[in-house]
Order: sequence, then structure tokens, then C-alpha cells
Amino acid sequence: MRFDTRVVHEGQPPDPLTGAVNVPVYLTSTYVQTAPNRNRGYAYSRTGNPTRAALEAALAGLESGAAGFAFSSGMGAITTLLDDLPAGSRVLAGEDLYGGTFRLLEHRRKMGTLRPVFEDFRDLGRVRAALASEPTALVLAESPTNPLLQLCDLAAIARVAHRHGARVAVDNTFATPVLQRPIELGADYVVHSLTKYLGGHSDLVGGAIVVRDPAAAERVGWLQNALGAVPGPLDCYLVLRGLKTLGIRMARHSENGRAVAEFLARSPKVARVHYPGLPGHPQYALARRQMSAPGGMLSCELKGGVPAARRLLRRLRIFLLAESLGGVESLVDHPATMTHASIPRAERQRRGVSDGLLRFSCGIEDPRDLIEDLRGALKGI
Repeated sequence: MRFDTRVVHEGQPPDPLTGAVNVPVYLTSTYVQTAPNRNRGYAYSRTGNPTRAALEAALAGLESGAAGFAFSSGMGAITTLLDDLPAGSRVLAGEDLYGGTFRLLEHRRKMGTLRPVFEDFRDLGRVRAALASEPTALVLAESPTNPLLQLCDLAAIARVAHRHGARVAVDNTFATPVLQRPIELGADYVVHSLTKYLGGHSDLVGGAIVVRDPAAAERVGWLQNALGAVPGPLDCYLVLRGLKTLGIRMARHSENGRAVAEFLARSPKVARVHYPGLPGHPQYALARRQMSAPGGMLSCELKGGVPAARRLLRRLRIFLLAESLGGVESLVDHPATMTHASIPRAERQRRGVSDGLLRFSCGIEDPRDLIEDLRGALKGI
């Protein structure tokens, strides 16, 4: 089956008991056993739930993995992934990444349980040098990154990491398996915030890990049950519902992202636009090779800096000021005080995340209305 057909059907056969087209929501905490430790495949819903199992099968299929695991949040997924590493392991992470991931890695550093090192993944030479300098357990990448929309060559990084005995995990939240499938490019793990594009309607919180190797899947499955950061069945059902429209939504998100990025790039009041679908993006060629479309996320810096950004935010009407992304509605975020506030200001600025940076998640509205909203707001700054 082609991908847009698979997002509708993967892991979601009609219910064998009733023929229901949608996977039922199994709202139960426990299951009757036929004898002590003998059951019909389920004993307790932290360990397994049929609605969650359907979602996990769908995610594994869409990301070309051996197994998928759902969690109560994206950070729950990353926490579980890091807990699979031996104490004191070195983790090589990209410099531009979600503030919550940075916060967790720094917490693990302070606790002495992990040794995170941050590097610019756009420069393969620097990645090679960092991996050659000492043993590394995990390479943790985002591509595109949050919030600067930087890309890294996932296939090349996977090859280098594997030569040095490191595993590779890719946060694929911005791209989704519609636009990019990291396991097919060599990654060992794919991480998602299900809250974002896969759910797609801003009505749930969840996370996921998809694993390439069956042996690694056994370890992640054990940790999922032991740590217990699992989603409820209703949230799993809502993600399954979101997956059915993921293909057509991502096409519209990408169409709107490109239209908004091109408009902002033409504005005399905008200093810089970060969007991999613009020919001026430093990794435009890589985006065309590695992704099927550039997606609906972008960020920009206004020439008036922080005061101009604040005035723009007050004047927007369709773009809603809120954290999160990937929903059908368009959102705007101020990373320095919202999603990336946990990164110290000096470190943010060193990485290129200025106080005046704005991040846009373009929804599925008519792109003409999004541009008119921005045009009107820009007039006031």
C-alpha cells in the first residue's frame, strides 16, 4: 500500500468482535484472567491495552520500525529512552533542540547519571570529531530542529555514529513519517511528541518511541512497563483518529508553511526567516533530498527585535499565542520566554535563539487568511 493509504489503515483493522471500523476505546484498568497468570493477552493496562497496542502497531508500521511504544508525553518517551543507557553514558546531542530536552539532559548531568555534550549537527566534521574523541552511547538529533529549523544529514550521521559504536535517536516530531522516516535513513530510534502533528487537533498529550532492532524493543518495552509513563486509551484513540488524516494534513501544513515563509521573506520588516523550503535556507538542497516536503513550521526574526515581536504578537488574530504546534489551528510561540525558557539566555543566544525570535506553526486554514493576518500585524510595528 502507498503511504497515504497506510496512514488510514496501518494497525487499525476492523474490530474482529463487532466489525467496528474504528478501534474501540478499551476503558479498563484490569482484565479477567482464566487462571493465575493466564490471560487473553492483557493483564493490567499499564502493561498493555488493546487501544494502545493498535496505536503502537500503527506507529511502528509508519516509521518502518520493529516495534512502537506509546507514552504519556514526548518527554516521557525521551526519559524512557535515556533510561536505557548505562549510568555515566555520554550522549551527543544537537545544539539546537527543544528546551525540555535540554532541561532533562542538564538535569541528568547534574545528577551524575549521564554526560551530555552538545554539538552543531549541521557540520559533519564536528560530529565525526566529537564521536572520535571518546566513546558515546547515544546520538540524539532533531531534524528539522526546534526552533531554528536546522537540518542534519541523518544518513551520514547514522553511518558515522555506528562506526563508533553509538546508537542514533531522531526526534521526528516536526517532520512526521509523512515527510521523513529516519529509520529508513539509518537511525535506531525515532521519537515523537504525539501531542503535535500525529494527534493533530490540540486535544491530547502523548509521546512515542519507534525502535529498529527487536532486541532494543524488548528493553524499551520493559522500561515502558517498569517506569509506567503510559498514555490512557482515550488519548491513544485520539492519535489513531489523527493518523487517518495525517497525509492530507501534512500536505496542507507544508503548503501553508511555504506561503507564510515566502511572504515573511519578502517583508522589509523581517530580518531573517528560518524555513527549509526557501531556496535561501543553508540546507535547502538537503531538505529536498531528505524530506518529501518542508513542513508547516518556521521561525523568523524581526528587524525591530523584541519590541517589534511583542507588538506583532498583540496584533495577530488568527495565529494564536500558545505553546505546542502541529494542530489544525495556527499558533505562534516566543521561544525565549515559552518553549525554550529553560535554556539560559546566554546559551540560547550563543546558539542563535535570539530574544526576538518567533516560531510559527502553520495550521490548515486558508493561506490567504494567514498572510492577511500577518500583513495587518506587521503594519503596526
